[in-house]
Amino acid sequence: MRLPQLEDLRPIEGKRVLVRCDFNVPRPKGKPDPKYSIEPVRRHLYQLLEAKGADTDRVELLENLRYNAGEEGNDPAFVATLVENEDLYVDDAFGAAHRAHASIVGPPQFLPSAAGRVLAREVEVLDGLLQKPERPFVAVLGGAKVSDKLGVIEALLEQVDTLVVGGGMCFTFLAAQGHNTGGSLLEHSQVETCARLLSNVEATGKRIVLPTDIVVLSPDGVFGAGREPRGEMGMVGADVPDEWLGLDIGPGTAAAFADEIAGAATVFWNGPMGVFEDPRFAAGTRSVAEAVASTKAFSVVGGGDSASALKLFGLDGQVDHLSTGGGASLEFIEKGDLPGLAALREAAARQAR
Repeated sequence: MRLPQLEDLRPIEGKRVLVRCDFNVPRPKGKPDPKYSIEPVRRHLYQLLEAKGADTDRVELLENLRYNAGEEGNDPAFVATLVENEDLYVDDAFGAAHRAHASIVGPPQFLPSAAGRVLAREVEVLDGLLQKPERPFVAVLGGAKVSDKLGVIEALLEQVDTLVVGGGMCFTFLAAQGHNTGGSLLEHSQVETCARLLSNVEATGKRIVLPTDIVVLSPDGVFGAGREPRGEMGMVGADVPDEWLGLDIGPGTAAAFADEIAGAATVFWNGPMGVFEDPRFAAGTRSVAEAVASTKAFSVVGGGDSASALKLFGLDGQVDHLSTGGGASLEFIEKGDLPGLAALREAAARQAR
């Protein structure tokens, strides 16, 4: 995917440049809220710039964009305020590139535009997964619901050699195989879909690898970060006793998943294997994180909870590419494009005419 690069904007001397960053301040819903102000980020940014000898008088950091309802609504009037007196636009916010918001798709309609270094690298890596991955290519997916990632699952099955499935979504796949899932998270409406995916994979010679043992919690149990732990824990095979909750993959599954990762040439991981925020159910996610961090394969982690897990376990600096956008990376894999990327390409096409 060819995106306009920073070099395409030269010369920039004397130009005013609007840069869309992804500083990840919590986002208010269309009105000012002091607790969501970007002021602490501004102070830190200016300290970093001053340490490098930059003239901070030439840099202005705008307030949280979502102070204005026009951001999410892609309001032309708000776009006009953003581009006023600006000469060039750079989008370096990959984590927001899947949103057709004013600051993402608006400025490229009016200004010569380019991708920043972070965004360009994200697209290079993820596009490489879809176009020319080294094989075997193993994808590891976790998280809660099949329905949230169905498009991603189907897109990955077009590309990967092996799809490894853990987390809450594994129980819908296990139910499709006829296993009892007890009180675990189960999407009844997706069981037939999972059965279809499993059947299709058999016909193509690819594999979907599912848990063979599960860490469970008794029906009276309490789990989650910051909550007082309670309940009896146990280890079962692929069948969960009635009303018990499956909350992590077991050690046998963790070892098998690690072996799949170790045998890969390319690895993509998105989503935890269990409720890793609760130390009792973190072992499976830790095992996958360690396997991804230690593999000799080219490793890509799709942001979100997976990035949080890597950081929790002190492994975030040990993967080849850690995406800055969980939702954006998944949507790119599913659709092969994002609104923010299309806007940049369209801007380049207008410039070329």
